[in-house]
Amino acid sequence: MRFQHVCVEALAYQLPPDVVRSEDIEDRLAPVYERLGLPAGRLEMMTGIRERRFFPRGTRPGTVSAETVKHLLHVSGFDAGYIGALLHGSVCRDQLEPATANAVHLAAGLPAHCLILDVSNACLGLLNGMMVLANMIESGQIRAGIVTGTEVGRGLVETTMDALLSHPHVTRQDVKLAFASLTIGSGSAAILLCDRRLSRTGNRLLGGSFLSDTASHLLCSGGDAATENANDGPQMQTDSEGLLHAGVDLAERAWTSARDTLGWSNGDVDKVFTHQVGQAHRKLLLKRLGLPETRDFPTVQFLGNTGAVALPITAALGIERGHLTAGDQVALLGIGSGLNALMLGMDWQSNPDPTGVI
Repeated sequence: MRFQHVCVEALAYQLPPDVVRSEDIEDRLAPVYERLGLPAGRLEMMTGIRERRFFPRGTRPGTVSAETVKHLLHVSGFDAGYIGALLHGSVCRDQLEPATANAVHLAAGLPAHCLILDVSNACLGLLNGMMVLANMIESGQIRAGIVTGTEVGRGLVETTMDALLSHPHVTRQDVKLAFASLTIGSGSAAILLCDRRLSRTGNRLLGGSFLSDTASHLLCSGGDAATENANDGPQMQTDSEGLLHAGVDLAERAWTSARDTLGWSNGDVDKVFTHQVGQAHRKLLLKRLGLPETRDFPTVQFLGNTGAVALPITAALGIERGHLTAGDQVALLGIGSGLNALMLGMDWQSNPDPTGVI
């Protein structure tokens, strides 16, 4: 997968206002911790997550995504009339039907000729959206497109805590399977791609590679309709250790393929942005891929795992805080439940100004 005419013109993000510390979650779970003899501080120690952020209860993903898209267009100065496709790629959506992208399209004031759809693929939704838009731009179907998404993880974290507290016979194994759900945070991101002839930044998306391991698709699963109806809230179960090793194994193979496609060696890679899961995942991933940690820009310690918007928010924050410089070759290393991996390469030339933060 190679692109000759696609630029990543701008990124924008929005961070929620409510900060919840890992110790706040453990304070709530104190009865469970005490009964099972679990030490306080375990959540941060094992994940590296100090805190995460949540939107207010009742927040609709599409409403926040529309705000992020409008801000993206404002900070980029890009003419919305050129936008030929809008994709909404987060796990969280307003409803099953119609596509959440419809509400975002209306609120953001995008043109009627714009293709509208949701893209769903766990934590890879926004990166998959980038790939779809890039192929449409490369083929000449559209001149520009936006992929956006908003994760509202408060419900999952609170339902998980309620379930652990209400279960009279909860075990250490139950806590282990629920642990990943307690790492979830919230956030919103939007990415603008365009034909290089419309670009003012020259930040080219070069291409990349994707790979799947669907034999591992049950290592992390959530949103089972029967479970949610029974427990009045979202539920997720994760074999964290199994997912860690299977995901890194897949990422290693996908990275080899991406380097071959791009004609890169590890020495050609100046900076990387990874999907933000936890400190153990980050360290093992970079070690197996042979990439120094100094090239990465971690955010998981203060954002938690924000699902499909984790990598785009991290990239936007890294750009804002000077992680990239002109001439950098940049790798986007995406992994999502399923398992799926998508690795993309960029040639970075200039940082957008002003910042894309709300």
